Amino acid sequence: MSAEGPPPPAGPRRLPGRLLVPVRTKTGVVLLHDEVSGNAYAVRLKLTKEHRTVTLRRQPVGGLGLSIKGGAEYRVPAVISKVFKGHAADRTGMLFPGDAVLQVNGINVENATHEEVVHLLRNAGDEVTVTVEYLREAPSFLKLPLGSPGPPSAHSSRASSPLFDSGLHLNGSSSHTAPSSPPSPVANEPKYEKRWLDAWSVPLSMARISRYRAGAETLRPNAFQVVALDGVSSGLLQFPSAQEHAGWLQAVSANIGDLTLQTMEMTNKCCSPCDQVVHMGWVSERLEEADRSQTFRPTFLALKGPSLYVFCTPPVSILDWVRAEKTYNLCEVLFKVDKPQLPDACCSRASLGFWDPDFGDQGPHCFSVQVGRGGSHSFSVELGSELAEWEARFQRATFMEVQRTRSRTYVCSWRGRTLCLTVDFALGFTCFDSRTKNVLWRYKFSQLKGSSDDGKGRVRLLFQNLDTKQIETKELEFQDLTAVLHCIHSFMAAKVASVDAAFMDSQSVTRKFMHSS
Repeated sequence: MSAEGPPPPAGPRRLPGRLLVPVRTKTGVVLLHDEVSGNAYAVRLKLTKEHRTVTLRRQPVGGLGLSIKGGAEYRVPAVISKVFKGHAADRTGMLFPGDAVLQVNGINVENATHEEVVHLLRNAGDEVTVTVEYLREAPSFLKLPLGSPGPPSAHSSRASSPLFDSGLHLNGSSSHTAPSSPPSPVANEPKYEKRWLDAWSVPLSMARISRYRAGAETLRPNAFQVVALDGVSSGLLQFPSAQEHAGWLQAVSANIGDLTLQTMEMTNKCCSPCDQVVHMGWVSERLEEADRSQTFRPTFLALKGPSLYVFCTPPVSILDWVRAEKTYNLCEVLFKVDKPQLPDACCSRASLGFWDPDFGDQGPHCFSVQVGRGGSHSFSVELGSELAEWEARFQRATFMEVQRTRSRTYVCSWRGRTLCLTVDFALGFTCFDSRTKNVLWRYKFSQLKGSSDDGKGRVRLLFQNLDTKQIETKELEFQDLTAVLHCIHSFMAAKVASVDAAFMDSQSVTRKFMHSS
């Protein structure tokens, strides 16, 4: 997501830079708010691809309207050195000095000499399609004009240059004071400046979106901000309608998701098959203070191998995985979706992603993760589609872990006797003496007909005898009963899924809501 335009009023907020995204192109006009000073002004947004493909129509006078420098003989790609005002390249608003030419009419020219690229451009016909990417570190001998890359400014993200490709470009009007409503993108559409001197950068890789006021669950209507991994913020972007807000929210969120998938793929190349990342992303965690007041903080969750990881900041290298705030074994946690509480009008019009263009994505979309010894974490995500993804990925990661481990054994006791209970994916339940290893009883998962517990450590399991059809009661005590019950739930769910995957899909709370809507 990239920003360009006049500098914002003095204050702690920064004019948004570019949000790095791999797909989609989108434009619009919004208000950029400074919540501290209260100032706002109109900006034009343009969400672009990492590699820009631009079609030029050759003009009788001026040709394509650009000059190039460099080439393979200089050990750099051919680079646009000048864009002539008013000519074909300038009119596209998508080509700039410093852009490396990667393809001409589909022909790769990354390793072509200067003369070869010039020849190809001159003889490419009246309509020329070029694919470009901004050259992040242009050699000084190219002597590119102002706007060339250099050390990041104090206002830009440390993660990228102000001239990075692939982002949300913002152009401001000549005044810092916002009109009462955003200007029409047709009547007062701002024009691109070719030097991009006022650009700030907010890369989308590992970035998070927030629609809520900091530390609270107060929803900002038709507005959100994007915060980069290094903390640089886009500022608060206010959209003129719920429909535009929902469209931009979905587009930016989808691109963050695409980049997260790329990060997961790179991480998984360095991990063993049994320790792969299944899903990860930002959530908002609800915290309860000593005075019972509630605060919220951004938290990064990851499902990797046998564990659920809870981070303050995302892991950016393999070594970062050891610094998780908390880790939990997936077999011993229980994922629970909080049923959506949407207004009646929204419920009747809810779509697959939990949002309707006329109402926006209403949220919050909440889920909890119950862990051992009665502990629990409460989380929320920005979009209903994100909630559905977390529910599905949690289920998949848990089932994978059950099938990897095949069994788990817990020490227990009854009437002073130390026993062990094994939950086995193939055999079901087996209870044996911890000292002699003699099996006391064994039942299949299908024989479990009910259970009850005292909320502390004692559980009563009700099994049906296959021969007599009578119910047989078994009582046991555990140090961490919650973990054992969660494990039993995980193994039984995985067992059912191995036989009838469609049944498990039918139990999804998120899917039930979407279908009923």
